[in-house]
Amino acid sequence: MTRLVGAIDQGTTSTRFVIFDERGSIITYHQMEFEQHYPHPGWVEHDPYDLLATVECCVEQAVRKLEATGKYHATDIVSVGITNQRETTIAWDSETGKPLYPAIVWSDGRTAATVKQLAEKSKNGVNALQGICGLPLTTYFSAVKLRWMLDHVPVVKEALDKGRLHFSTVDSWLIYNLTGGLNRGVLVTDVTNASRTMLMNIHTLQWSDEAVSFFGFQGLQLAKIVSSSQVYGNIANGILEGVPIAGCLGDQQAALVGQKCFNVGEAKNTYGTGCFMLFNTGSEPVLSKNGLLTTVAYQLGSEKPVYALEGSIAVAGSSIQWLRDNMAIISEAKEINDLASQVEDTAGVYFVTAFTGLFAPYWRDDARGTICGITQYTNRNHIARATLEAACYQSKAILDAMNRESGKPLKSLKVDGGMSNSDLAMQIQSDILGIQVDRPAMRETTALGSAVAAGLAVGVWKGVHDLDKVNTENRSLFTSKITEEKREQLYAGWKKAVERSFGWAKDEQE
Repeated sequence: MTRLVGAIDQGTTSTRFVIFDERGSIITYHQMEFEQHYPHPGWVEHDPYDLLATVECCVEQAVRKLEATGKYHATDIVSVGITNQRETTIAWDSETGKPLYPAIVWSDGRTAATVKQLAEKSKNGVNALQGICGLPLTTYFSAVKLRWMLDHVPVVKEALDKGRLHFSTVDSWLIYNLTGGLNRGVLVTDVTNASRTMLMNIHTLQWSDEAVSFFGFQGLQLAKIVSSSQVYGNIANGILEGVPIAGCLGDQQAALVGQKCFNVGEAKNTYGTGCFMLFNTGSEPVLSKNGLLTTVAYQLGSEKPVYALEGSIAVAGSSIQWLRDNMAIISEAKEINDLASQVEDTAGVYFVTAFTGLFAPYWRDDARGTICGITQYTNRNHIARATLEAACYQSKAILDAMNRESGKPLKSLKVDGGMSNSDLAMQIQSDILGIQVDRPAMRETTALGSAVAAGLAVGVWKGVHDLDKVNTENRSLFTSKITEEKREQLYAGWKKAVERSFGWAKDEQE
C-alpha cells in the first residue's frame, strides 16, 4: 500500500504544498507567491483570504501533478501536516468567521509604542512575562499585535466587548477553514504556535490567565492548545476531502524536526524571509539571560514536550527581495550570488538589514537599515556580498549567545532555507562562525517537519528513529577557510556597524 503525506507550508512570502513518500523524498509540489502589503513604513500586512486561497490552490495543483505521474492517486495521501509563519496575527469574528482587520505580519514594527506602554506596567519592564511565557515584550509576538488592534481598530474592540473576538495565528485560521469554517470547523493551535503568542504558560502548556489579564484580553476566544502530532479534523472540501489534518508546527520548529534535531544540543539555522536558529534544550525550558527566546520545539502526541532556545533575525531573504524589488540591483534573487562572487570581500562595507528593528540578541526596535563603509570604490558587487554577510553576522551573534547559555560550544550547524542554496553564503557563514556548516541535499526541511508530525500521528512512521535514514545522503559540509584573527577583525567591524544603526526610529507618539 502506497502511503504519502502532504505538507502545507504557509510562509511569509509564498505558500506551497509538498507531497512526500515514506522515505521522506519529495514526489511533487506546487508553490505560489502572494501579495505583501506595506501601508506605512515599518508596517507589513497580509490578506487572510490570500493565505487560505493560496493553500487551497497549491493543494489542488500539487495533487493534480501527483496524479499526472500515472503512479499515484489522491487517495494515496493519508494525512496532511501544516507549518506556518508563526507570530502573524489575525483577529476575526466568531459569528461570521470573517477577519476584522488584515493579518499583521510577524516582522511588522508598528507596535513599538505599544511595547513601551506595556513594559511600563511592570517593574520587570520588557521581561514582565518572561517567567510565564519565556519571551520578552517586543514588536515580534502576537499578543502585542492584538493589543495594538484593540487600541486602534474599533471593530476589533467591539468584537471583544461582545464576546465574539477570535484571536489566532495562521495555523488556527487555516485549520478552522479547511475543516469546515462556520460549518463545524475545528479551532485549535499547536503548542509551538501557542508558545509564540505570549499568552501560553511555557511550563503547563495552557493559556495563562495572568498573561491574558496583563494584555487586557478578558473575554477573548482562544483556540484549544493541542500537540504537534495528532488528528485535529478532516479536510471538508476539495480534492483531499476527508483526509485528516494530523500535524502542525510553527515553521521554525518544523525545520528543527525536519533536520531531525531530536537530541539535546543539536541546532539548526533556517535562512528564509528571516533567519531563525533553534537549539534543542530537552524536556525542560531554559530561560535565557542573553537575549534568546524560550520556545516549545515540538510535542509528538502524548509524549513530553521538547523545548528550544531560539535566536530570531527579522531580515534575511527579504533583504535580497529588497535588492530586487526596491533597488533593482538584481532582477532575480539568484543573481545575488553572481554579483557577490565577483569580489573577494565587501571592501569594508557592512549592511545592517534592520528594516523594522533588530531581533535577537539585540532587541532594538529603534534600529533601522544602515550601510556603513561606502567609498568611491564600492560597487553593487560589494553591496550584494554585504547583503549575504548580514544574515551570517547576525547568526554569529546568536550562536555566541547560545554557547554562553549552554556552556557547550556548538561544533556543527545544520542549515536549510532559501539562502542556504547558495554555496557562497554557506561558505561565508562557516568562515564567520568558525565551525562546520552542514546542509542536506533536500532543503525543504520545514515542509518535511510538518509531514513527519502528520505521518507519525497516523502510523506512517512508528517513531522518530524510523526517520534516521531520511534525507541523509549527499549532504554538503562547509568548513572555515579564514583565521581566527581575521574572523575577529571582520566581526568587530560588524559590531560597530550595528551600533550605528541604533536610534533611527522614533516612537509613533513622537
